[in-house]
Amino acid sequence: MHSAKQKINDAAAVAKEHAEILKAKAQEKAEKSVARTKEEKEMAHERRKVKEAEAKMKMHEAKAQHIEDKVMHGHHHGLYGHHHHQPVAAGAIPPTGVAAPAYPLGGYPPGWTAPK
Repeated sequence: MHSAKQKINDAAAVAKEHAEILKAKAQEKAEKSVARTKEEKEMAHERRKVKEAEAKMKMHEAKAQHIEDKVMHGHHHGLYGHHHHQPVAAGAIPPTGVAAPAYPLGGYPPGWTAPK
């Protein structure tokens, strides 16, 4: 459950990053259209790069937080919680020879004949 939740949260963080990058590109385009000198256009470009880096940083911080949340709350295996295997007791295994099965191997119980 936690892995699915983490994946969903990570996907949301990535989507938010992409939205912020698109917003930064749109702002850069608007600033460049208003800019009169080459330096102003370069400043707009640098601001866009800073905003993109901030968006990526936020995304990585969010992913790290999701992993931390998963570790702090513990992780469960399967849908029904933890399954613990019990060790086999020494007396449970027949000490000598092979045990005969309690069911017939041929399909018919001993002494039984097929109908004619």
